[in-house]
Amino acid sequence: MEFWQLGNTSVRSAMRIKDGLTAYSASSIQGNIRRGDGDIAFRRLLGQCGVVSLGEDATHSVGRKWRSAMGKLGFIYPEIKRGMGFVQTDLGQLDMITPAGWNLVRAETVAAMQECYLRSMVTPLFLTDDEQMFSPLCWTLAILLELENRGEEAFINFIEMALIVQTTTPVDGLSDTVDRILDLRSKRNSSNWKRVFDRNEYDHAAEKIGKVASTFRDYADMNMRYLKATGMVQSKGKGIALIPEKRTLAVELTKELLSRKPLLELYCSLCNGTPLPTDNAAIANQVLSDLLIQMQQYGIAYSTVGKDLDTPAHINQVRYEIEELIAEKKEEAYAAQQANQWQEIAAYMDLIASRKERMRISEDEEIRIPKTEAPAYLEWSLWRAFLAIDTLANKPYEVRRFKIDQDFMPVSTAPGNGPDLVAEFDDYVVVIEVTLSESSRQEAMEGEPVRRHVADLMQQYNKPVYGLFIANRIDSNTAETFRIGVWYTKADQKLDLHIVPFTLAQFSSFFRALFAFGCATPQAVVNLISECEKYRYECEAPAWKAAISQVVSSQYKN
Repeated sequence: MEFWQLGNTSVRSAMRIKDGLTAYSASSIQGNIRRGDGDIAFRRLLGQCGVVSLGEDATHSVGRKWRSAMGKLGFIYPEIKRGMGFVQTDLGQLDMITPAGWNLVRAETVAAMQECYLRSMVTPLFLTDDEQMFSPLCWTLAILLELENRGEEAFINFIEMALIVQTTTPVDGLSDTVDRILDLRSKRNSSNWKRVFDRNEYDHAAEKIGKVASTFRDYADMNMRYLKATGMVQSKGKGIALIPEKRTLAVELTKELLSRKPLLELYCSLCNGTPLPTDNAAIANQVLSDLLIQMQQYGIAYSTVGKDLDTPAHINQVRYEIEELIAEKKEEAYAAQQANQWQEIAAYMDLIASRKERMRISEDEEIRIPKTEAPAYLEWSLWRAFLAIDTLANKPYEVRRFKIDQDFMPVSTAPGNGPDLVAEFDDYVVVIEVTLSESSRQEAMEGEPVRRHVADLMQQYNKPVYGLFIANRIDSNTAETFRIGVWYTKADQKLDLHIVPFTLAQFSSFFRALFAFGCATPQAVVNLISECEKYRYECEAPAWKAAISQVVSSQYKN
């Protein structure tokens, strides 16, 4: 029993690879990220660009692991070793960005990013016991489709992924593998103590191969993250499920699960972006036809009349438009659920405020935020908070400026030159700006942009605009900037800004109180801002911060 690994456990999120690759593409170290100085330079680059956190790393392993993940997916030319049947020059210059990698760097939408990962992971570059090659992604999709053919949901839970899916290949037989999954599922469902059952199963499997049980879980977590980066599957509980509108494409991708193509041909395909079935006009039309049927279930009105459907590129462009419309409908449904998720939202805010990576929120559920992704999760948690408060006049995808994946999880932070979040209500607009910066540099980095963003929106809307600035710690210089609260337009018009700084812990406490006392309305947020503003004119920054703390702590107390 061996594991297949789509990435490595040090680069758990495939979607983050784009950040590292983008930083690398703009650097002067391309092709020089190995052997001592190269490892150090690459690690330093990733740290300076905020891709990784630079802690203690005497062996500079961070750079090597990111380089390995990029090469494994074909975004930089991987190292060709002896015995592979060809040499480095047959493929491309070691560690330089490949055509597939440049496509990822230039990808501006989540859908475009997912297609890059899909082209990478459909490439059959994993060896089976009989010396054939296979794609773990296609193998997983085949298992999902076979489960569906058996009358089951196209779904794999976490323990099934950990103990069976990631330890098998097509030579094990699709039918036999699904039999094993259903047998494990049946036994687990009939168990009264599922945590004990799971622990025993992991221990038994680990004993067989001489590894620790956590290895199964670590690899499963990483593999599922990479599989989801392709946009073919989505989270369902702790497992993964086939995305319904991708079923037709999944069928096409699983028609051939094994390959005996020459290794050089496969590597060239990987580095150039492996062709997809939808690159063929007939199949692209078939996928589009299926998508048009799926679209009706979401009540979306869309017509292909007048659309160019003469080439695969044009057909796929229409498909992308429909997929985006479906994604918007799904996001609206997700937004409607957030009021019922307020405790989880508050837990995420508390986790970020604690500066820890994980927190158990129930006996069976733990939330986790990798340190390097904390800025994105901070924006995401505040987005969810305002979706939960509800009665928004703008759509949920108009509130946020950061990208999300098919599971509504953050892919990156909001780009510059604009506010992080804009929540528009019928009578006012609330601008939300967040940062994890805590030092005296906080004011230099945030003071001017936050005021400018609020001032710009004041000139855009014919309704009051309020600003919320949220950080783990509020530097007094930052608070003083917002206390003064002035901005001059190009025409020297003086604008009085209404921006109040809160610590994340303060806002989380206020957010919990809103729901605990049944008064979660946008007016409550505006009232809080107005109450805190009363003190800005009569005291300086330190005293104003203390007054804000007192206002928050007194909210909704009997």
